[in-house]
Amino acid sequence: MTGIVERQDSRFIYVNLGKIEAILSQNEQMPNETYRPHDRIKVYLTKVEKTTKGPQIFVSRTHPGLLKRLFEMEVPEIYEGIVEIKSVAREAGDRSKISVYTADPEVDAVGACVGPKGARVQTIVNELKGEKIDIVEWSDDPYTFVANALSPSKVLDVIVNEEEQATTVVVPDYQLSLAIGKRGQNARLAAKLTGWKIDIKSETVAREMGIYPREEAPVQETEETAVETEIVSEDEE
Repeated sequence: MTGIVERQDSRFIYVNLGKIEAILSQNEQMPNETYRPHDRIKVYLTKVEKTTKGPQIFVSRTHPGLLKRLFEMEVPEIYEGIVEIKSVAREAGDRSKISVYTADPEVDAVGACVGPKGARVQTIVNELKGEKIDIVEWSDDPYTFVANALSPSKVLDVIVNEEEQATTVVVPDYQLSLAIGKRGQNARLAAKLTGWKIDIKSETVAREMGIYPREEAPVQETEETAVETEIVSEDEE
């Protein structure tokens, strides 16, 4: 929903949603945002509680559902059900990953979300004040999905342990820090996105451990399966 910031106190920001006022608590506010009276913001409704004074509405700017709804608003293929958002992993205000899928061979699911010259995803990035968004292709094959989810890093192989829902990922030595990400963020978001535990090894370490190369064929690098946005917000510009 779109609301207008009315006022704030030490605990809450009060957002006018038209006929009713909603509460945006501190832990639901994005750390990179400052809210001022009369600001127009998009919020995700998380809870409605009955009180003696009537219903109390709680909203969020950090909920993964906000990112999903923003894509539904900006991407007609998602709204129409041609492209499906399979999962979302979000660290609000900093970086997010979403996985998308389509059963239509004529449609590029990732490309549809990015839009012409990145216009669709740029609108969402601007709404979230520069939050970076990785859009990756979903797959029911854990080898492929985990490799895609670790974008923008290249992946040499994914060793899957289905019993423990865990994977060991082998990446080129020079890509190790990129695959792990700053403070482990890229690997952490990829694990949330896929639902698999991810242990990342450099190629040198994997060879020393004797787990790479395997007799089976490793993950093959394909065409671009993910897009990372590096678009700054209008404020930063």
